[in-house]
Amino acid sequence: MSAAPTDPAVSHTPQPDSSVAIASSSEIRVVKGACPHDCPDTCALRISVQDGRVIKVQGQAEHPSTHGALCTKVSRYPERTYHAERVLHPLKRVSAKHEAPRFERISWAQALTEIGGRLKAIADRDPQAILPYSYAGTMGMVQGEAMAGRFFNRLGASCLDRTICASAGGAALTATYGGKVGMHLPHYAQARLILIWGSNSIASNLHFWTFANQAKRHGAKLICIDPRKTETADKCHQHLALLPGTDGALALGLMHELIAHDWLDQDYIDRHVDGWAELRERALAWPPERTAEECGLTADEVRTLARDYATTAPAAIRLNYGMQRVRGGGNAVRLIALLPCLTGAWRHPAGGMLLSSSGWFVPFKNPSLERPELRAGRPSRLVNMSTIGDDLLRQAGPDFGPRIEAVIVYNSNPVAVAPESPKVVAGFQREDLLTVVLEHFMTDTADLADYVLPATTQLEHLDIHTSYGHTDVLLNQPAIAPLGESKPNTQIFRELAAAMGFDEPAFLEDDTALVRQAFKAEVDFDQLTEQGWFTLPLAQAPFAEGGFPAPGGKADARGADYLPNYESRRSDPALAARYPLAMISPPARNFLNSSFVNVKSLRDIEGEQLLEMNAEDAAARALTDGQTVRVFNDRGSYQCRLMVSERARAGVVHGLGIWWRKLGLDGRNVNEVTHQRLTDLGRAPCFYDCLVEVAAA
Repeated sequence: MSAAPTDPAVSHTPQPDSSVAIASSSEIRVVKGACPHDCPDTCALRISVQDGRVIKVQGQAEHPSTHGALCTKVSRYPERTYHAERVLHPLKRVSAKHEAPRFERISWAQALTEIGGRLKAIADRDPQAILPYSYAGTMGMVQGEAMAGRFFNRLGASCLDRTICASAGGAALTATYGGKVGMHLPHYAQARLILIWGSNSIASNLHFWTFANQAKRHGAKLICIDPRKTETADKCHQHLALLPGTDGALALGLMHELIAHDWLDQDYIDRHVDGWAELRERALAWPPERTAEECGLTADEVRTLARDYATTAPAAIRLNYGMQRVRGGGNAVRLIALLPCLTGAWRHPAGGMLLSSSGWFVPFKNPSLERPELRAGRPSRLVNMSTIGDDLLRQAGPDFGPRIEAVIVYNSNPVAVAPESPKVVAGFQREDLLTVVLEHFMTDTADLADYVLPATTQLEHLDIHTSYGHTDVLLNQPAIAPLGESKPNTQIFRELAAAMGFDEPAFLEDDTALVRQAFKAEVDFDQLTEQGWFTLPLAQAPFAEGGFPAPGGKADARGADYLPNYESRRSDPALAARYPLAMISPPARNFLNSSFVNVKSLRDIEGEQLLEMNAEDAAARALTDGQTVRVFNDRGSYQCRLMVSERARAGVVHGLGIWWRKLGLDGRNVNEVTHQRLTDLGRAPCFYDCLVEVAAA
């Protein structure tokens, strides 16, 4: 289908290049693209098009980290783009929000006029009553926040604190190294020891696993540190199933052994680490026996891990974000990030650690892409996306500001993904709340919208991408024209700006101009267009002689300490007596957060919403494999199918997510039982800091 014409009311705004009809041909045409999803791999795509229709999505073999391979999810991207339930026209709600959702199709002109009028009325009272809500439905710099940021800055809306995934770990890296930086992905292939810490790499970081597997074939030892016996743990030489939230204690226990056995690179510490004396004192309080008791391991496991890490070079750590989704997650990342500083592992290109590489792109990015000057000095409060349930139910007040009267949701599905969903649902059910959702499908959030605006997928628009797992900039070219009346996010916000009467030149720039503005001159756009990616020019062993992006070039160990979970036997024995099972909620292998849940072929693989439980815990509750169970605590409950599995250790259960609520057995999902309390650093949610009980449904 060809793109819909621009409505006359907004005809003065330019159409982005990606909405221009693309000529069809019976020959197969190959388009270079980039995966848009929240994954560290940011794969380079090879998109095959025939007769104006995408027939295959593959990885580019020439891209150094993609090397032709894609995950099961993204290889089925055409199924998602051409899904029968794709939203292809603007929709307006005609039912009450507490009723089953009913919508009518309307024109773009009507949608923009009505939304613009309602937003104007709110903005005239206080623009801070309007809130954007977005995250990583696309990681693209253009379709993410480039034009959206301009719109909300010009409006003077509240700002969103985008914390829901990675901000605890990001704040920790910034506090320790001065930025979100680490070792380079290909160098893992030369490591002799790799600690895969809090990462199910086979499911969520496939291309790192390729390099780790190369190292394994050449004799490297792979150790998985994770509460769950993941698919990655199955392929490692050793699995340490520590208790959720005790990663910081394990890091301190390892430091104790480094000190006790003089396995330190004292020269590196003296020259490149601040706060060593303070950290040394803390670590000496964590001998193997105390560490083992806290972590649910044996003292010998702690000793052996420390010896392996200290005496094998080069040694590399691959962290991922699951382990920072607890109260002490920020400090845990800080402590783990200090380990390669204590052993001097950073001296080797294949030594060090990686949680995120996104900080390497900062010097190359244009900080004015979202035009902060359009705010013109007006004040704006910061609303945390992780506490959206409480915030939507909050009244106006001196500590909060005006009540939230409108939410514009794009690149996110908060009703499914935000913690403590009973409150999130209640907030979005407010009849006096204007909710506008830019979407591909009728998600749980779209079901509670007043207006749903059809957005393009990655195959239909232009974008530019960075990564948090490697150091390449990637260009995504549109492969097909937008289906139905769908429009890129950029164009929707241009037209909303026109409907609001915003006439600044910043809203007239097309997507090609935005791509060109995203980076400074150091990025070669000719190479990007021709090859599809551009590799940042960076040192191969970036911190061999210190030079961290922190003040003075030193890693900072000051203040790093272990904090137990909010909900644990140690911190709240009374609560643990009522709800004795610690629950983590890692993603199901064939979903990516709440994306791909409605792709039938992938959902058929997953089957249904599952809870993994150890056989010992199941027997104690007279529960059997395959039974429908109720998972509950004081915040709520949800029903799912029980899987008695050796992947769960005693005392810990795994609520695999994130299913759309309406696809759950009782119309709810795992976030029914999570809470809105925040992490020690980064103001992030504590999804894996959660006590529950399980009973037959």
